[in-house]
Amino acid sequence: MASNSEGEALNIPEIVLEHLSDSYEWHIATFKGKHLSLPLPIIVRSETTGEWYVGTAKNLPKQFFFDEEHHGKIYEHVGNGETARPIDLSITKVVVQIWIVVVVLILVFLSCAKWYKNADEKTETPKGFVGVMEMFVMTIHDDLIRPSVGEKNYQRFAPYLLTVFFFILTCNLIGLIPIFPGGTNITGNINITLFLAVCSMIAINCFGSKEYWKDIFWPHVPLFLKVPVPLMPVIELFGVFTKPFALMIRLFANMMAGHAVILSFTCVIFLGWNMGVGYGLGLNLFSAVMLLFMNLLEVLVAFIQAYVFTMLSAVFIGLAHPEPETSI
Repeated sequence: MASNSEGEALNIPEIVLEHLSDSYEWHIATFKGKHLSLPLPIIVRSETTGEWYVGTAKNLPKQFFFDEEHHGKIYEHVGNGETARPIDLSITKVVVQIWIVVVVLILVFLSCAKWYKNADEKTETPKGFVGVMEMFVMTIHDDLIRPSVGEKNYQRFAPYLLTVFFFILTCNLIGLIPIFPGGTNITGNINITLFLAVCSMIAINCFGSKEYWKDIFWPHVPLFLKVPVPLMPVIELFGVFTKPFALMIRLFANMMAGHAVILSFTCVIFLGWNMGVGYGLGLNLFSAVMLLFMNLLEVLVAFIQAYVFTMLSAVFIGLAHPEPETSI
């Protein structure tokens, strides 16, 4: 956290946005004015020479630079005062955090699978951590996925929906850890929520039934709403894209807002001391109480957002498999 040793105004919005954005290094701590950071691999392809550069931020060639106007992304000088965005395959902080989440999920579920493999189903019941995981899995599977998708199709989509739920939940919980290797707001990155929304969009539309597509292009509405102007088919087709868009924005906005509020209350502590001892003591007490409240609330929100994303995806998948019409 930046200090205000030179009397300059503390720019809280800038500090919050800096911590929420992705970066090419992982800042761990600051000790005696020195920043301890973990450099991450930078992999970019030059637009002028076509050559690939692999290294770190400290050894970045002169033609590349970090553009603060584009959230610190790497740009390249291509001549005549012009700049261009090179092909960037760098391993950023968000990517590393996703790898950590994947490793955690693999270890958790492999350990649970090992217990079930060695247990006698007739005499042994899961306890402790395995029992908690079974409770979560069965709750999401039986109480959410099965009734939302439908009896005929829920088994096909249960693996995907369970994966999405535990991935989002783990990302949200690890993001609340204030120290390394946590603290990265993965689901507050719109690129991640976009990818999750596209996956749900594929599951909804690529595996939808014939009745689903029939209801889109020829819905059950009065004929004047379909011909000569296909008003309702256009609205239904528009809904194909608004559903995943809603999934993307809902998760991104809620998680980014929660982290922004927590960081803002943290900055209030430094702001208070810059205003004097009296303000510092008062604002510190206020910030500590609000930080505790917001962190506890974010733990609940972490579960709710994972649950809501999974629930809406399951509902949309279920709507893509309507029961075929039967003639009386």
